Amino acid sequence: MNSLVKLENAGVYKSSKWLVRGVSFELFNGQILTLIGPNGSGKTTTAKMILKIFTADEGIVTSNTHNMAYVPQKIDIDWTLPLRVIDFMNITSHINHSQIIEALKLTGVEKLLYNEVRNLSGGEFQRVLIARAIAKKPDLLVLDEPVQGVDFTGEISLYNLIKNISDTLKCGILLISHDIHFVMSSTDHVICLNGHICCSGTPSSVAKNPAYIKLFGEHTASTLSLYEHNHDHSHSSDGSISK
Repeated sequence: MNSLVKLENAGVYKSSKWLVRGVSFELFNGQILTLIGPNGSGKTTTAKMILKIFTADEGIVTSNTHNMAYVPQKIDIDWTLPLRVIDFMNITSHINHSQIIEALKLTGVEKLLYNEVRNLSGGEFQRVLIARAIAKKPDLLVLDEPVQGVDFTGEISLYNLIKNISDTLKCGILLISHDIHFVMSSTDHVICLNGHICCSGTPSSVAKNPAYIKLFGEHTASTLSLYEHNHDHSHSSDGSISK
């Protein structure tokens, strides 16, 4: 496998605190790597370092591809506009018709090509967002909370879709989530963040780590087990790492 991006003790310092610090991992093509952690734990900040939206204030971020795509956690749309799916696909950059059809087919929503975006369900809209991101076949796809606003059945379906995209396009996928119940079945590697890397490992190796259980509760212990992390720093009351 080819390395797409590598972080070495990377961190971002803003508003007099570290949003995330000491993050080290490598992501390869064909791999699904999941960042989990509570809200405010630095998951999106870490992704934005990879996407070069944020510059690391310490450490090194090495990228071996410029062909990245990003589906953010929130997207601002004026839902009163009569915007069709085909128009939405081209809203930020031109994608030719065959690329649009191929991407919508892969995400299972090709029949929605001429539907109004405002009339889509939460799950349908997420599939269109993902289709727009993969239309130009990125080497690295970053998905920030992709099942947000989707019902229980839709969550499972979307996670299966993400696995299918990885298998079909052979791209690397960085998946951000605070809910690990279904995401684990299709993830190759898991990193648990809480301002720093608390623990990490393959899904099958995870279930009993104290740092993970402390964050997510005893009921998740049967789902994941992660190797123990020895703290060499302290957390402020807001969860940031003391400098």
